Amino acid sequence: METLDLNPEDLKLLSAQQAWHYRVLPQRENGHLLCFTDHDSDCSQMKEELEMLTGMDVVLQVLPQSTVTKYLNKHYLREDNTQLANDRRIGDTTDFLDELIGEAKRLKSSDIHIETYQDRCRVRIRIDGLMIERYRLGKTEYPAVINKVKIPSGLDIAEKRFPQDGRIHFGNKRDKFDIRVSILPTLHGEKVVLRLLNNGATNISLDTLGFSTQDMSHYLEGVKRPNGMVLISGPTGSGKTTTLHATLKLLNKETRNILTIEDPVEYTLEGINQVQLKEGIGLRFAPALRTFLRQDPDVIMVGEIRDVETAAMAIRASLTGHLVLSTIHTNSAWGTVSRLIDMGIPSFLLANTLNTTVAQRLVRLLCPACKKEATFDNSLYPRNFTPYTAVNRHFVATGCDECHHTGYRGRAAIYEVIPIDGALAEKIKHNEHNIYDNLTKRDIKTLAENAFALFAAGQTAIEEIYPLLYNF
Repeated sequence: METLDLNPEDLKLLSAQQAWHYRVLPQRENGHLLCFTDHDSDCSQMKEELEMLTGMDVVLQVLPQSTVTKYLNKHYLREDNTQLANDRRIGDTTDFLDELIGEAKRLKSSDIHIETYQDRCRVRIRIDGLMIERYRLGKTEYPAVINKVKIPSGLDIAEKRFPQDGRIHFGNKRDKFDIRVSILPTLHGEKVVLRLLNNGATNISLDTLGFSTQDMSHYLEGVKRPNGMVLISGPTGSGKTTTLHATLKLLNKETRNILTIEDPVEYTLEGINQVQLKEGIGLRFAPALRTFLRQDPDVIMVGEIRDVETAAMAIRASLTGHLVLSTIHTNSAWGTVSRLIDMGIPSFLLANTLNTTVAQRLVRLLCPACKKEATFDNSLYPRNFTPYTAVNRHFVATGCDECHHTGYRGRAAIYEVIPIDGALAEKIKHNEHNIYDNLTKRDIKTLAENAFALFAAGQTAIEEIYPLLYNF
């Protein structure tokens, strides 16, 4: 199969419907338009029609059908496949921003990046954790695009020297959701990142997130207690917020008063009192927690423990008979304990309040339609890693129309859930770090073990779990 390096600007010469109808891929070359096609019969009529559509002299070059189909699926995404076409020039319509946001939503993208460099500008979207370029913009068009973002966000279009943050309430015939807007001045102009927030929580459930039966049992044991803390750790974009909101959905009963302080509010949950962080007016996590304690809460959710003041208030809330759920940035579930102690939380208080600590990651899943089986070589493991079971065959990503030729489709969460029992509470009090013998005795699976199980089952590739593989 031939490899084509197609310019997104040239691809805009044809709409998705036109490209698929004629089965062509346009590319400017030496003053004419070179169109790659898989038609090998008389194409004189098609050539004339393409010249009328584009206003350029057209030269046809025949390629294998598989190659043309691959690149049509990659660059001209179709509505009937929950996809959109890369077929708009920015200056052609005032609805470019709406169409861009609608496209990103349909492709299940989490973020839109609008960036400018010395000689070019581009739009990228993040799908399944990876960035994909969708558009290239002209330098003269770029300021107008930035203003189209700033105006509905309530931001100052004259201010180009300082970062700005805003929010867009987006709505069309299909969707209604919020978008968090961040604008950053860079060397060549302002960079915009739009975070698409999933306001609806109807589709999230703990049962569908990826907990094993044992991990689910340990997690529910912690969240069903009337007081204490449940902490979820992991990097940005690992699904911590989704897990927390699925937990709140489970706990949301008429008999409970649930309060949350979040930055931003990503899911709206009926029956839960949700507060949006506003640092500009002093509404931060710690002051909000202080007020929450006077609101007769049963369950409190804190978006993130960022500093010692927030950590201290969370401990205080859990000591006074409330269940506190929150997130923290650490590499492992047990690393949460060390982080809080380093922040200055007394170890004896932490031992008495921590119910459960969880580590979470998201791993891309191989596309079931095109993954291929191959012989596995143990040299693909990280150095010094000892596999938990022998793997002789594994699956590798290839790419097809179903997965837009990425080889992956969807993601799954993997967890490390450590319930704090009496023995671990004693280790916390004495600030002991070596607890993995205790976990082995209790048959508690680590992140590495759960990631390896996903790989051994043929659901993901070794490249996806490589950073998580380690032995203690």
